[in-house]
Amino acid sequence: MKLYDKINNNEVYVIAEMSANHGGSIENAYQIIEQAANAGADCVKIQTYTADSLTIDCKDEPYRIKGGLWDGYNYYQLYQEAMTPWEWQADLKRKCEECGVDFLSTPFDKTGVDFLEELGVEFYKIASFEMIDIPLVRYIASKHKPIIMSVGMGSEEEITEAITACREMGNEQIVILKCCSQYPAHYEDMNISVIPKMRELFGIPVGLSDHSFGSLADVVAVSMGACVIEKHVKLDDETIESADSGFSMKMSDFARMVSDVRNAKVIMGRPSLELTKAERDGLGGRRSLVAVKPITAGEIFTEENVRSIRPAIGIKPKYMDVLLGRPAKKDYAFGEPIGMDEVTEQTE
Repeated sequence: MKLYDKINNNEVYVIAEMSANHGGSIENAYQIIEQAANAGADCVKIQTYTADSLTIDCKDEPYRIKGGLWDGYNYYQLYQEAMTPWEWQADLKRKCEECGVDFLSTPFDKTGVDFLEELGVEFYKIASFEMIDIPLVRYIASKHKPIIMSVGMGSEEEITEAITACREMGNEQIVILKCCSQYPAHYEDMNISVIPKMRELFGIPVGLSDHSFGSLADVVAVSMGACVIEKHVKLDDETIESADSGFSMKMSDFARMVSDVRNAKVIMGRPSLELTKAERDGLGGRRSLVAVKPITAGEIFTEENVRSIRPAIGIKPKYMDVLLGRPAKKDYAFGEPIGMDEVTEQTE
């Protein structure tokens, strides 16, 4: 598992969320894993549930979804359509291993946890909607494996309760993901600037589970200190439709996103004004004070015989006011740099 290797090395851990985007075909699922690995993902994530583990088959009004991508569905119908068959999951895990990416899944009840334990998973994801299911959180934490937990819709109190539940089970291996639980998420609702505050408040690593279009939010999140990025991905084939395809990123765009977030981390660098080697090498191109006419010893320095020009072969231009009106201590040829000894007496 690369999760803590990446975090401890100050790198970004990138999760490609397959979700329902296999469209009911295990071959599509294999392609998603292969292409995510080729795009530079560290991990491919699926979800382990059945419709019965999430809800009941009830047609009453409260069980119907209103608005958004899933308008008109009832919950049971949506989850039946979107689930990843459990009989695939051992093969998907093996495919991840073959492709060199981590395998991660989100269980939604104890049965799912037990199933994933039998598969030998190395860590778990907890979804935003399940974060408040403290008995489930405790059960997952009791396996003493790292947990990545999305905290969309969570208040400070609820997030604290979930983290505390993990710690009460002796599990301190927790990463939380800022998440806007909209599908797709709107920029004005994402509030990514809270990431540093979350890291300070809860004392654990923080990343972003991103449901927005494009990669801008992910780059901004990394610049705010996010150490994990999770993004829903799909194959470029437009004919493959699923419950999640409407807000998921095409693989060709995902490859660019991975590159962008890794470059964002490089661009951030470190909080230091120390010059880089390239900057040190470029110091010779700065300006300095140089004789632009021949000057004889005793002659007064003026704006006509001394100028601030490139390259940096003389003293810094800040000494011009000190130098002007002073007699030269030596002869200067055209283009010769003015030496520090001309101003030393005036600056001591």
